[in-house]
Amino acid sequence: MTAELIDVAYSVEGIRDGAEPILRRLAAGARDRELTRSYAFREVAELAEQRITLTGIAKADGGAGGTLRDVADLIIAIARADSNVAQALRSSFLTANQVASRPDLVHRAVTLRRLRAGDLFAGTNNERTGGANGTINTTLRRDGDGYLVDGEKYYSTGGLYANWFTGSARDENGAIYTVTVPVDRDGVRRLDDFDAVGQRLTASGTTRLTGVRVAADEVALRDNSTLDSPWLGSFAQLYLAAVQAGIAAAALDDAVWFGRERARPIKHSSAAASVDDPYVRHVVGEIGAKAHAARAVVLLAAEQLHGVPGLEGKAARAAGADAAVSVAQTGVIAAESALRAAELIFDVGGGSATNRDLAFDRHWRNARTVANHNPRDWKAAVAGAYHLTGQEPPATGLF
Repeated sequence: MTAELIDVAYSVEGIRDGAEPILRRLAAGARDRELTRSYAFREVAELAEQRITLTGIAKADGGAGGTLRDVADLIIAIARADSNVAQALRSSFLTANQVASRPDLVHRAVTLRRLRAGDLFAGTNNERTGGANGTINTTLRRDGDGYLVDGEKYYSTGGLYANWFTGSARDENGAIYTVTVPVDRDGVRRLDDFDAVGQRLTASGTTRLTGVRVAADEVALRDNSTLDSPWLGSFAQLYLAAVQAGIAAAALDDAVWFGRERARPIKHSSAAASVDDPYVRHVVGEIGAKAHAARAVVLLAAEQLHGVPGLEGKAARAAGADAAVSVAQTGVIAAESALRAAELIFDVGGGSATNRDLAFDRHWRNARTVANHNPRDWKAAVAGAYHLTGQEPPATGLF
């Protein structure tokens, strides 16, 4: 399963340089993949070969070094090329962030070795078995010197690309464990049944676990009660905002291309070419401003979040809460910027901008789907409570 580990020194610059031509090909094929519902297996494999998830992991651990800003910048670049792929890689980057930020992480050395080998991860706690979001009905029961897992997970983002699947399960006593198994293990079945208006090619469908045998070193008790800063979901939420920033940037790219190459000025325009039409210029400028705002807030929040893991005690809790609120505010701005940018692209041209073969609608649909991961009204309200009363954000993983 795991590729042979080669002793190579990686760098942020080297990874970005190696990824650039892959991202160009990824962007060039995004429209056709959307129209034909085909996956970017080749490009994702090539990105994995570049060890993109080692960005942000210390060089002392065999990573590429760099900061959380470097990680966020890379995610935005991938999402600009194809937000489906960026979303599909989310679990892999979340796994890498745990390694980078938590020296106490259970099975850290094993996970690091897999990342160094270029392995990709899929994972989810989500189930569609009733109850509030986060309810866990997947079971983990003792069987000899290991365990058996049974259950069904949905939103298994990146499942078709991954080498490893990570999910949560409840034991006989009600304790919650995290389970990580190779995707080709007996009893693991991945379904391509994700059915949303956008992000259709993120391989976020069902993972069925039927009598899956799990070794003792493949499970870990999920207990965050002793952490100084309990907001472990901040990076996961920042990731979604980075995807939105990439979508806004992609909308700008398509708006510029269409304005230059395909748009025609309306009959009563004061310009002979669309690039000279003052209203087309205004629209493209506004799209650019939205993309710029989304990118700026993501990178700023990444810089703030980067400093939290190095703190302890009350300082860590205060900084963690403040960073979680900043990430929540970033999520609001990035989502609204992407939605607006994706809408405005249609003001660059007339009816021809709505042609299906252009697939411009995918930007709005993708942004809308990402925005539905967590209600941004809650994010804004939690931020407001923090500013007004100092009330800490919920430690649910969504802040």
